[in-house]
Amino acid sequence: MKKAILATKVGMTQIFSEDGTLTPVTVLQAGPCVVTQIKTVDNDGYSAVQVGFGDKKSKIVNKDKNGKKEVVHRHGLTKAEQGHFAKAGVDGKRFVREFKFDNADEYELAQEITVDIFEVGDKVDATAVSKGKGFQGAIKRHNQHRGPMTHGSKYHRHAGSNGAASDPSRVFKGKKMPGQMGNKKVTVQNLEVVRVDAEKGLLLIKGSVPGPKKSLVTIKETVKTV
Repeated sequence: MKKAILATKVGMTQIFSEDGTLTPVTVLQAGPCVVTQIKTVDNDGYSAVQVGFGDKKSKIVNKDKNGKKEVVHRHGLTKAEQGHFAKAGVDGKRFVREFKFDNADEYELAQEITVDIFEVGDKVDATAVSKGKGFQGAIKRHNQHRGPMTHGSKYHRHAGSNGAASDPSRVFKGKKMPGQMGNKKVTVQNLEVVRVDAEKGLLLIKGSVPGPKKSLVTIKETVKTV
């Protein structure tokens, strides 16, 4: 892998090509990311590049309801994080991720990674935490069918039978049942880069990308080619 960047999801829209073809796209505010640490085989046992994305203050200070007294919140950087970023010579970052680049030894501390590393037509994988749907039934969660709604039927939207009586006398693992839906790490592979706006730091990707608006999305060079 030689290309990767962190981004936030802006939303979806549509664009038209020169021949009039309409393409639905997801708009991502990608980068700039800065290199906060370079891991080597000698020191860490493996080769990787750690990058930071999104500014974060060491202390978050707000005023109280009367607008007089300042209140310091605990959502800022810890002392360990402050030291880590100071060692790299960069400002505090909200998100930190590692990428195992093939050319990791070519990167330097505080180096910026911008959206122009991608080109139109590149195939990428998008990883994010999907939207949380809460506790859902088997019909919505697993697309199961409902039962009869009339003629005295007492089975409508239930999941149906769970086991097989005395043998095997248990419910197998992986049984599709009601439960928590969404809010999981999801990767969509082989998405196409439709447009790159280096000036505004925007990346337009064909189709949908997991996660709600303003969520963190990791864009990597695809691992599969179809």
